Amino acid sequence: MQVLYFAGSIRGGRQDSEIYGKLIAHLRNYGTVLTEHVGDNELLSQEKMMSEQEIFSRDMEWLRCTDVVVAEVSVPSLGVGYEIALAQTLGKKIVCLCRRSVGNLLSAMIAGNPALIIERYDTLDEAKALIDTHFMEKQ
Repeated sequence: MQVLYFAGSIRGGRQDSEIYGKLIAHLRNYGTVLTEHVGDNELLSQEKMMSEQEIFSRDMEWLRCTDVVVAEVSVPSLGVGYEIALAQTLGKKIVCLCRRSVGNLLSAMIAGNPALIIERYDTLDEAKALIDTHFMEKQ
């Protein structure tokens, strides 16, 4: 089983937390998801117990030991962009999921980066099928 890192907007907006939770649950079919908390609606209140330095250190360690990063990039997030850039520097496989309804609003730094796998979807089932195509080949 692989070690996976799911990235999704936290402070940039939590409107997709339910989608994140469902994507994370699906990713568990393929390995251990270190960042399951990203799909938790109560995340912001839980992380109040941690300093920003503790959150940064924890997440950087998780990125170093992960095999694949899956980032839902429909909601703009400085943190997700930072995680993607670091994961690229570390040589990780990175799959970015983005709803088609976002259109051309996806940052050119993500959409134009040839090192990233960008997958667009309309429905949650379509997003899960896209995940399957990237992880079934590894099994």
